[in-house]
Amino acid sequence: MRLGLAEVYNPSMLPTLRPGDQLLLSYGSRVRPGDVVVLRHPFQHDLLIVKRAVGRRRGGWWVVGDNPEVVNDSREFGAVPDGLLVARALLRLRAPLRRGQVSLVSALTGLPSAVRPLSARSRRLRAR
Repeated sequence: MRLGLAEVYNPSMLPTLRPGDQLLLSYGSRVRPGDVVVLRHPFQHDLLIVKRAVGRRRGGWWVVGDNPEVVNDSREFGAVPDGLLVARALLRLRAPLRRGQVSLVSALTGLPSAVRPLSARSRRLRAR
């Protein structure tokens, strides 16, 4: 299994992922409905995007963001062919808050939620 890191840059996956979060990725992993995936944008192949794989449809995977206000997903571009899926996200590594915004005690108490598995079985949120 090949692993890698990616950074989240936009709010399409809020509240699950915030801009600045890091993702631990598994390249070549089997994708299941509910998984968070990194894929090539169907209309702009040099752009990587992060979405939730909802299920198989004719033509590939139906992917959506967790943020209903951002529509840059299969509702806009349809099902995504398997060949455009790059990796499955295994863990979210929460971006630290800016220095001075939080005390040491609150930073340490928030540490357990900074690293969170993103498997379909362990999440509470459902894609819309």
